[in-house]
Amino acid sequence: MHGFVRSVWSEPRPPDPPVRVWRDWALVGVLVPLAVLEGVLRPDLPWRLFAVAVTAGLAPTLLWRRTRPLAMLAICFVVTGVIPIIATGTTLDTYTLGYMLLLPYAVVRWGSGREIVAGLGIMLTAAGLSVLADHAALPDAVGPFAVMLATTSLGGAFRYRAGARMRELDQVKLLMREQLARDLHDTVAHHVSAMAIRAQAGLATAASRPDAAAEALRVIEAEAARALDEMRAIVRVLRRDRPAELTPGPRIAEIERLAGRGGSHHPAVEVEITGDLDGLSPSVESAVYRIAQEAVTNAVRHARRATRVEVRVAADETAVRLCVRDDGDGGATRPAAPPGYGLIGMSERANLLGGTCVAGPDRDRGWAVTAVLPRAGAT
Repeated sequence: MHGFVRSVWSEPRPPDPPVRVWRDWALVGVLVPLAVLEGVLRPDLPWRLFAVAVTAGLAPTLLWRRTRPLAMLAICFVVTGVIPIIATGTTLDTYTLGYMLLLPYAVVRWGSGREIVAGLGIMLTAAGLSVLADHAALPDAVGPFAVMLATTSLGGAFRYRAGARMRELDQVKLLMREQLARDLHDTVAHHVSAMAIRAQAGLATAASRPDAAAEALRVIEAEAARALDEMRAIVRVLRRDRPAELTPGPRIAEIERLAGRGGSHHPAVEVEITGDLDGLSPSVESAVYRIAQEAVTNAVRHARRATRVEVRVAADETAVRLCVRDDGDGGATRPAAPPGYGLIGMSERANLLGGTCVAGPDRDRGWAVTAVLPRAGAT
């Protein structure tokens, strides 16, 4: 109970309350003449001129009910529930004052936790004084309290729904940011790594083999063009003012493009794909390709004294298994380090589809990445 009270007390105001619109002015414009009309049609109204003046004069408080909910509620309930009792010994009895039910709703909907607690205290005090001043029986007092409780609960319900909606949107934004981070890392980082490796090879052979340096520059140019194309595709998806091109994601068969001959500065990449690949979920094919791409990039960049990187994809009736291993120095000699964004991204891709992805030292030597994904993806 103490924790609940503390959470309510520390509750901040909801962000961005609606701005004042023409409907608010129209409401006040209707209530003022309505209060005057009630005073004309009810000649037996106690303290008629005073009641009409107060009812009409407090109507403009509705214009600030969202931005200053506690202040407007305090003004209305004190003026209508406390001052008349002190001055006349009775309460105001105009029907038009029903618009004050919007103020308890506004305090709970748009106020902070402290304002809600203070507003409830003001309302209960004013309502209790009104019951005592009118000498109302308990059954007669239940109705007004029930109506006030209903409007207050309605404000709380709308506040909770808006908060849940905002949390849902924040979660969607977080998932989109994570997906964008994975895509940027898996696509751009792969091409940039290839350019860096080719540049190192070109610098090392420029003096003795100018043709090899020229070949390295051609590879760098091609990788840069692919990276730019993929970055433009991501930007087109993010922009709202132009439709994105709906292009299919990478397929498992495209893993064969990762194969390449080895050299003095990078290992050879061997690819083997077996099993039935027909009917695979597009998301599974894309995830397998991205995981293989990231694993190959990591092996080429980080495997020390590696001469070969093996990529094996095997599909059966239930799952697709991917294994990427290199023959570099084993995990026992490889320094321990916290997992980078690439390893995190591979694990996230597999988990989102109901699969697993494990990276670590191989049994013999080198490093291995093993992923198992169900054929249909997450169910």
